[in-house]
Amino acid sequence: MPERRDVDDSEGAPPGLTVWQRFLLALPGLRRHRDKAPIGERLREAIVKPVEPGTAAKAKAADKPLTVDELQDAVRHADDKERLLGLLGAPFAAAIGILVIGDLITHDPAALLRNGQVNKAHVSVGLYHELELVLLGLALLMLVTAWWRKRLFLGITMALYGLAIFNLHYWGFGIPYILGAAWLLVRSYRLQRELREANGELPARAGAQGRRRAHPNPARPQPNKRYTPPPPKRSPAPKPESQKADKPEKKHKRAG
Repeated sequence: MPERRDVDDSEGAPPGLTVWQRFLLALPGLRRHRDKAPIGERLREAIVKPVEPGTAAKAKAADKPLTVDELQDAVRHADDKERLLGLLGAPFAAAIGILVIGDLITHDPAALLRNGQVNKAHVSVGLYHELELVLLGLALLMLVTAWWRKRLFLGITMALYGLAIFNLHYWGFGIPYILGAAWLLVRSYRLQRELREANGELPARAGAQGRRRAHPNPARPQPNKRYTPPPPKRSPAPKPESQKADKPEKKHKRAG
């Protein structure tokens, strides 16, 4: 007769445990999985969310020319480096906005001077709070555009945030965002120009990288700017006078 097994026994549970402890060990959420990565690595993978490199990144790594479709994909979506710039810059932007507004409120001069007159340098605290909401909104928009890989909108958002912090006279916090926005906007402009050159909308630049791009199916052929004038027409050489004098004699002989 087989041995009777208690219902509260769980597989892998050490002996001498109470029913409650065995129940807790039986829960799947409380078991330890040794094959899981550290929490820091899992958090980084969840935030950065790495994807398979696109055709544009693969062609650039292999030093191959980009086609029109690959250029269109590069224009529409930001790469991992540009996306990481926005994902890291957005939380810092929110923290910087809170610190800057808090410092402005702390050092805000009094509403009235000692003589009882209104202090023109005083700013309402409500206005500071409204400005703080604007900065937090820009930080949130920065995070959204980076998450969806929108390079142009991310550059514009970072530029607006950097200019806002710069105008508040906190230049050390605003300059990095302005430089990052300039880098994103320049990359977006260059990719747009290369795409237009590949489509034939713009003439290819001499010595530029876009001229070496392969575009097997252009929208229209590029016109040739070189003009070769047609050769001048040559007039027939004048006949000698002896041939001119023989002509009437021949006609006279035929008439006779």
